[in-house]
Amino acid sequence: MSAGEDRDRAVATLRRIAFLLERGQASRYRAEAYRAAARTVERQDEARLGTLVRAGALTDLPAVGSSTAEVIARTWSGRPVPALVDLEEQAAAQDARTTPAAVELHSALRGDLHSHTEASDGATPVQEMVLAELELGRDYLAVTDHSPRLTVANGLSASRLRAQLAQLDALRPAVAPFEVLSGIEVDILDDGSLDQDPDLLDELDVVVASVHSKLRMERAAMTRRMLTAVRNPRTDVLGHCTGRQVAGKHRPPSEFDARAVFDACAEHGVAVEINCRPDRLDPPHELLQVAVDAGCEFTIDSDAHAPGQLDWLRVGCERAVAHGIGPDRVVTARSAVEVRERGRR
Repeated sequence: MSAGEDRDRAVATLRRIAFLLERGQASRYRAEAYRAAARTVERQDEARLGTLVRAGALTDLPAVGSSTAEVIARTWSGRPVPALVDLEEQAAAQDARTTPAAVELHSALRGDLHSHTEASDGATPVQEMVLAELELGRDYLAVTDHSPRLTVANGLSASRLRAQLAQLDALRPAVAPFEVLSGIEVDILDDGSLDQDPDLLDELDVVVASVHSKLRMERAAMTRRMLTAVRNPRTDVLGHCTGRQVAGKHRPPSEFDARAVFDACAEHGVAVEINCRPDRLDPPHELLQVAVDAGCEFTIDSDAHAPGQLDWLRVGCERAVAHGIGPDRVVTARSAVEVRERGRR
């Protein structure tokens, strides 16, 4: 094997470890250490890298510590990497617990309509998110960074969003036939309006509308706020509808008239998101059943902020099949062409 192939294998191993750490909800900083080391190794001349491996001097490289140096050295010499073996076993054991019905629905999914990059509060460039989704065997990914009101998440102004759209245009030919859909997770403002220029929203493939502020708003006011957003013809998906947090910093769900909101979603062709983040799992089961009874369609989305989190969709599939939701009611089981056409309804 050539030195270039050794280097590429080391990069792939470092990235795979980072992916599995993200998938397993490890610290963002721990996963980023492996991604940073991968970027460093990728930039190195093959001959120099080989010299450093033989000299045991890999930690001379920036962003390469003792743990990542061991991974590189073991990969270079063709030896097993214990950290990778352990993580692969943990992931396989977790997947084995997925029920057959959820496995079937998961296999039908063709894309993900909710993801974040380093442009807002994600951990990696858009290219790494897209490549991870491609490697998962899916057909498309919608890039839906936050809108400007959410300053804590570095939300994109209109000019920054336009720059991102140009970036996506440049990326598409490199990953075709995989589809990169343009999108946004737009804040639902207090009055129910959407936090971005309407004309710019019209240019996007996917608009996910979510409440991020004043989550304890009085029930009637929150209902009016959400109904206004759902009735906006630019809204395609109602994101994490209750805003709850079930892990970490706990946050109770918002209160609103769920039947009224979900009836409006069904009437206006707005899909209800089944958010797969382990700290959200939104909507709760009781509201998910209300949405089913209202005749809604659904998206099963990762809300990923790092590449490994794109592989969180199984939990959403489990929650969907528990309510009898099959691929016929799941927008993300459809093609990118159908998703785009749906957005132009």
